[in-house]
This record gives sequence, C-alpha cells and structure tokens, in this order.
Amino acid sequence: MQDLLGKKALVTGGSRGIGAAIAILLAKRGADVAITYEKSADKANSVVQGIQALGRKGLAVQADSKDANSITQAVENTVAQLGGIDILVNNAGINAGGSLPEMSIEEIDAVIAVNIRGVVLFTRATITHLQAGGRIISIGSCLAERVAFEGATVYSMTKSALLAFTRGLARDLGGKGITVNNVHPGPTDTDMNPADGDHADGLRALGALGQYATVDDIAESVAFLASPAAKQITGSNIVVDGGTNA
Repeated sequence: MQDLLGKKALVTGGSRGIGAAIAILLAKRGADVAITYEKSADKANSVVQGIQALGRKGLAVQADSKDANSITQAVENTVAQLGGIDILVNNAGINAGGSLPEMSIEEIDAVIAVNIRGVVLFTRATITHLQAGGRIISIGSCLAERVAFEGATVYSMTKSALLAFTRGLARDLGGKGITVNNVHPGPTDTDMNPADGDHADGLRALGALGQYATVDDIAESVAFLASPAAKQITGSNIVVDGGTNA
C-alpha cells in the first residue's frame, strides 16, 4: 500500500524507537521523510538509509527541541530539501521520572520544554506550510488520562497538555482541511522502556492484554491517521495501550 505517495513528512525525534518506526513506515507508504535528532547522528543516518532503501527521499536534521531557533531552522531545512511538508509527527519527548520534590528545576524545565513547548513550536513553524489534507499527529501517552503508578507526575502533566492542544488546534485548522490528532502509546518495547526491563512485569500487569506493544504497533496508528482514510478524524486521541486504561 502506498497511500502516502508524494507526501512529505517530518518526524521529530526520529532516530530511534517509536520515531524511527514511524519514519520507516511512512516511507513504505510512499512518503518522503525528514527526521530530527539531537545527538544520535549515527542512528539518524541509519534511519535515513532505511528510508532511501525504500526509494524515498530521506533527510536527517539536527535540532534541539528545547531551542526555538533550532526548531524553526529544522522546519525550513525540511521544506527546502523535501519541497514542502504535508505531515508533521511530533514524536520527540523526554521523561525524567521521580517524585516532584526529588526532581531538580532543570529536569522539570527540560521535560516541559521538550514535551509541551517543543510540540507547540514545531507545530507553529509547520502550519504555514500545510495545505488542505495536511496532518499533524502528536505522540502522547496513556498516562495523560490515567496515572497508574508513582513518579510520573510531571511527565503525565506534559502529555495531558497535548489533549487540549490537539482539540483546540483541530478547531483552529479544521476550516483549512488540516486534521490534528494524538496517539497515546502504553508500555512499548523500546531501548528506553524494554519489555525485559526491571519494571516491565508491573507495567504488563496494568494492561488488559498483558503485553507490551511494539514500535510498529504505534507506527501503524500514526500511518493510518496520516492517510486519506482518516480524513474525517480530527481532535481525537487514539489510545494504543493494550487496555492499560480500560
């Protein structure tokens, strides 16, 4: 299936994990794809090689999601080299866990800067380049709606903010034919949250299916929302958590 043939996508934080899986799947569906990365240049270049091996244009752009100028430049570089943007996937995010008194102000500021401010600024910089049929898709978390364990307060707050951001922006952009949606993963097997990690059994026990998602499970939901089949879906939060919040 190549239902995204001719589309141009930007996936933030696309050098590994969920972001890399999204970038590769969008390319399989026919899109040219740019990804941003902060430090992992080798991993980013490997993803680009995977995109190019599928016959699509691939681009890795270094960008700090905490820096407004860096964000603007990343979007402009993408437009210049891919010839536009049709799909923005706000995937970049960080998690500094711990109880609120234990977290430093610097840790709190960083999580807010990347998970909220970075999403807002990447979206703001992209909107002027989107035409009718454009897609904005953010990667949230099932913790946005239910915090089932300790030590996730600040992270959960930042992901919860994307609920209102998505709904409001869907209203703002609906008249232009642009859709805005969230995908909320639950426990997903990545290098940051491995399915064989110390806390994995406890997280599995929270879900109705009792298993971790794969990065491809999340990518499939994103690819669907980016496709023409999802043209009537906007302002929505698609939960892919194996029943963690059931």
